[in-house]
Amino acid sequence: MRPASWFGAMSISHSILSYVLLRNSNPLLTSCRVIAFSRRISHKGPMRRKIPIFKTRGESYVADSCQPLVDAVARGSVQLQALVHGHYPGRLLPSGVLPGLKTVGYWSATEHQDWGLPMHLNEGIEITFLESGRLSFSVGATSYTLLPNSLTVTRPWQSHRVGDPSVAPGKLHWLILDVGVRRPNQEWTWPNWIMLSATDRKELASILRQTQQPVWKGSGEIRHCVRSMSLAIEADREGSSVSAITIRINELLMLLLDLLKSRKPRLDEGLTSSRASVQMFLDDLVLHPEHLSLEWTVEEMAESCGLGVTQFVYIVNQLTNMAPAHFLSHCRLDHASKLLCHAAATSVTDVAQICGFSSSQYFANAFRKRFGCTPTEFRRTRGVCPSQ
Repeated sequence: MRPASWFGAMSISHSILSYVLLRNSNPLLTSCRVIAFSRRISHKGPMRRKIPIFKTRGESYVADSCQPLVDAVARGSVQLQALVHGHYPGRLLPSGVLPGLKTVGYWSATEHQDWGLPMHLNEGIEITFLESGRLSFSVGATSYTLLPNSLTVTRPWQSHRVGDPSVAPGKLHWLILDVGVRRPNQEWTWPNWIMLSATDRKELASILRQTQQPVWKGSGEIRHCVRSMSLAIEADREGSSVSAITIRINELLMLLLDLLKSRKPRLDEGLTSSRASVQMFLDDLVLHPEHLSLEWTVEEMAESCGLGVTQFVYIVNQLTNMAPAHFLSHCRLDHASKLLCHAAATSVTDVAQICGFSSSQYFANAFRKRFGCTPTEFRRTRGVCPSQ
């Protein structure tokens, strides 16, 4: 088995499309091992392919099981109230009730916790509201400290973390709603029980698609709304509070729209373009080297961005001045050069395999063409990683 540095206790579901990645001491050696679960089948063992964040057609994404939260609830160190569809922790909603609602609920902790939720993605738009306490929150490489009345909005393609690394005392409310998108360039489809007018739904989606800002200062009306929703969640038994919860979720969305309109955020139509989806895919290859080991074809890359091959190749060339295969090879060789410098115990053959090269000879030839020396010579003569 290859050396691995990103691990997770995970579950697989056709309805849950988020993943969690946990690091060990060497972030340069990357592959993925998972424990997978399904309602119909159970499977344990290594996952052959680490599925990238936009892979949706014919594939199941790896889902965050929120196991740290589940364990904390079992120990009695945190209170949890939630209604869910799928594999989120909480009480199951009846089948067919509030389709698209993945989870709605809150946790309340009175003591500093020994757990947090590592970087993950959600299958829908997530709205959270901190009623009390302080909470560390990160989106990508940017960190925030949430204070009472802080409201967050994260899109399905925004990786985020709760806790740094652990959760402080506080009460956090949340809602995850699937609006049928996995990529920035897709049109949002609201569940049919969302009662906002067509104009309001379109305006709310437009604002949320055209700004990436994740943290806002909430209003007193939003605070009252989420507290009322939490009472309905607590009282619910097998869907008995569905009407009240439906009303409160619609109220929350309307209040969110009013808040965003009043704050007049800077909007960028470019965030909704196909170019934005391709750029996110390319950034993902750079930021998550474990994806470099996958056996990519141009067709698979294009499909991962929801585009045809011709359009994908054109956009990649515009963004990088390279063909997709050339860019992929460029990323693989960059990562290989870092491994050769900093992972002395890893053989050249293993470096080639980790970086996605099909053979050591092909790797050696490509490396010499790029850096002017063999991988072994490079390792022997370079004390630090190159800046190329």
